Amino acid sequence: MIPTRGMAVNSARSPFAPFPFARREVGPKDVLIEIAYCGVCHSDVHQARDEWGGSIFPMVPGHEIVGKVTKVGSSVSKVHVGDPVGVGCFVDSCRECACCKEGEESYCVSPTLTYNGREKDGKTPTYGGYSNQIVVDEHFVLKVAPHLDLPRVAPLLCAGITTYSPLKHWKVGKGHQLAVMGLGGLGHMAVKIGAALGAEVTVLSTSPSKKEDAHRLGAHNFELTNKPNSKDILQDRFDFILNTVSAPSTMDEALGFLKHDGTMILLGVSPKPAEIKAQSLILKRKTLAGSLVGGIRQTQEMLDFCAEHQIVADIEMITAKDIDKAYERMLKSDVKYRFVIDSKTI
Repeated sequence: MIPTRGMAVNSARSPFAPFPFARREVGPKDVLIEIAYCGVCHSDVHQARDEWGGSIFPMVPGHEIVGKVTKVGSSVSKVHVGDPVGVGCFVDSCRECACCKEGEESYCVSPTLTYNGREKDGKTPTYGGYSNQIVVDEHFVLKVAPHLDLPRVAPLLCAGITTYSPLKHWKVGKGHQLAVMGLGGLGHMAVKIGAALGAEVTVLSTSPSKKEDAHRLGAHNFELTNKPNSKDILQDRFDFILNTVSAPSTMDEALGFLKHDGTMILLGVSPKPAEIKAQSLILKRKTLAGSLVGGIRQTQEMLDFCAEHQIVADIEMITAKDIDKAYERMLKSDVKYRFVIDSKTI
């Protein structure tokens, strides 16, 4: 076993603390990665605080992992020692279900999550990227372009692919009016990627202070949804809406912003059920959809696309001792736009 340092919570109410544990030895198809940086995703907060239920403690969160390869198994051919690499939201899958065979491992019937999950033995808990190293099957290791700023690549492994995947699935691009609801960790990546795909991007927000950033990130337009005349301005305007908001809200008003045959894609996970009237969908044949992260093939495609277009996340670097404070700031939307942990401090 490989001695490893991590930062863990021991319960939904406990603060983060140093947590020594062991990774498995490197098998024939495994890759040992020295973690350099790990992004802090809002889902880390939900799971560390058991807000979705079923959390496994002690928990080492983190699924936006970047670093370098320090050892490879005897059968590994995908990467080599010294390569910059990444690991996303899952580290294994059944490899046999229809989704796995189609390269959609994220929709596997029994995926192995990077953290807060169980290994294939059904017993061993998985520990994530708030640690100094990780052992991963080569199939789930992603190549990172060496010219990109590594800490700013980390959030691409979740926030990047979470927004890229639906944009590609629904073939969003030139000639489309795309609205991005919410300008946070997901939203700021949606703006960058949507604009790079050729769509006309409008940020929908309730915060006037975000207008300047929206344009800096690549948005063509910025609209406040809480203005008295917002309904009139935005009615029947968009082909697609990427809804990244996780706060409770009603969907009906936002669905009114879609054109005939328009689609709203949910990415944010609200803790409360949304209110939707059937007429909001029926009258103009609109679609309400959802999307998760992409599979390994698409995640690599996203990383290559971002490398080509020089797309990386806007981040704030923190140390391991700052994680609890970062969680509290995230809940207040006080981050532009992703916290990233410097793994040397763990």
